[in-house]
Amino acid sequence: MTWQMADIWENITAAIPEKPAIVDGDKRYSWADYENRAARVAQVLTDHGLKRGAKISIYSYNSAEYLETQFGAFKARICPVNVNYRYLEAELTHVINNSDSEALVYQAQFAPRVAAIRDQLDQIKLFLEIDDGSGEHLDGAVSYEEALQAAQPMPVIERSDDDLYMLYTGGTTGMPKGVMYDHKTFASRLLAKGFEMRMMEPPTDASGFGPLARQLHELDASSRAIPACPLMHGTGMWIGAMIPHSLGGCVVLFNNSHFDPAALWQLAEDEKVTDITIVGDVFAKPMLAALDDAKAAGQVYDLSSLMLMGSSGVMWSTEVKRGLLSHLPQMAIVDSMGSTEGSMGTAITTIENVDNDQTAKFELNPTTQVLTEDGKPVAPGSGEMGLICNGGMVPLGYYKDEAKSAATFKTFDGVRYSIPGDFATVEADGSITLLGRGSACINSGGEKIFPEEVEEALKTDESVYDCLVVGLPDDRFGQKVTAVLSMVDGARFDEAALAEHVRTKLAAYKAPRVFILVDEVPRAANGKADYKAAKDIALERLQVPA
Repeated sequence: MTWQMADIWENITAAIPEKPAIVDGDKRYSWADYENRAARVAQVLTDHGLKRGAKISIYSYNSAEYLETQFGAFKARICPVNVNYRYLEAELTHVINNSDSEALVYQAQFAPRVAAIRDQLDQIKLFLEIDDGSGEHLDGAVSYEEALQAAQPMPVIERSDDDLYMLYTGGTTGMPKGVMYDHKTFASRLLAKGFEMRMMEPPTDASGFGPLARQLHELDASSRAIPACPLMHGTGMWIGAMIPHSLGGCVVLFNNSHFDPAALWQLAEDEKVTDITIVGDVFAKPMLAALDDAKAAGQVYDLSSLMLMGSSGVMWSTEVKRGLLSHLPQMAIVDSMGSTEGSMGTAITTIENVDNDQTAKFELNPTTQVLTEDGKPVAPGSGEMGLICNGGMVPLGYYKDEAKSAATFKTFDGVRYSIPGDFATVEADGSITLLGRGSACINSGGEKIFPEEVEEALKTDESVYDCLVVGLPDDRFGQKVTAVLSMVDGARFDEAALAEHVRTKLAAYKAPRVFILVDEVPRAANGKADYKAAKDIALERLQVPA
């Protein structure tokens, strides 16, 4: 066996064929069903001329078909490509063409958007359309379900550790970029991290996954996991689906076209879910409010099965963690610091240690360092700022972008690191405090101000529901710190009080000089900050030229 993901999941299927793998509404698939349907996807792709190393774009909300298509692509040694369902024509065309995709699997509701760009997709050989009940259809598209039913399952083939896996990331500037991994680096590092999160020893080789999955089921310790965030992003797919599946667990899919926290909790109760994956406060805050509302109404959810809640990539404030644990004291919260370019650190919070928890403070992975820009280690307790350098799960590079690859993936003292641009300080105890990404840094009067630390300070005020901080042009200081924020229902908007609150947490020059009140702070579907949209709102509201 290799560390190729299809090999691992086939190994699990052989060990627990009748155990549940996917729940998607009325669709309930065992591991044998899952593997069989994925093998049919693989055959459909090869029948339409896709060969080893080809790319296939997946354009869908969270669905069983999304997971089947990805598994099927791995089976055929084809590279699946995630497509953000919020993209408009320009970004959509870019991802499909930039990735050299030869097939597009999409939900029928997106057919009108696909039709608008169809003439620009020169390499697409197959449009495979998932019937989602929308009534939409693209002329000439092949029905996903009909194609699967007509196909024979593709026989298992020999695969390689070097097979390509790729995830497109929006980044902070420019068009989306494909982050490339070989399967061995990706699977061995990611899945080991998943086992560590559960305080379990990971298999030493790929053939160990099946026996371990069988053992977990025998002990009634298997995972039933909801990725509450989109599968099209790394957090939802990697933490929410791939890791539970590689434990032989069942992935319970939640309709993510509109986030309904009450529906999420009800699904968790109904399916006796053990794990939920979210993306920071943007998910956690409404989930906490829904628990508070249910308690006040005397209709508390039975969530006694829920043992783990994970997040990555976005701030998850201590106050919200504390609130969730007050309802769910049996649960562990795993807050991961990472990006599509790799995992860097983790903070684990339980009811026992929540009073010592600090927002944005993480324990580094053993392979991660905080280094100066010339590659020198930052001394613990020095207060010096450095770049977080991930030295474990390091991508091959960005697809077809050698310049960006060279700038992001560097070697110091013989060790190759991923350096996506996150700055941090190292505390005396060796933990780190995340400051933020350099590309979003505000320069005001010569002082560097990271939006994330100002946002964190603002969110500790009980009147603030959500916020993003941006820099606007300023004649005197170059840039002025500007907060785009929404308030808790019924809270009073008091700019002077908010600015003073920040000054009690941070140096005075970091306090926002301008506050822009909005109904909803702009964020992507995965909860990540949309700083460009926030800045555009502020510029328009203040009538400031860009």
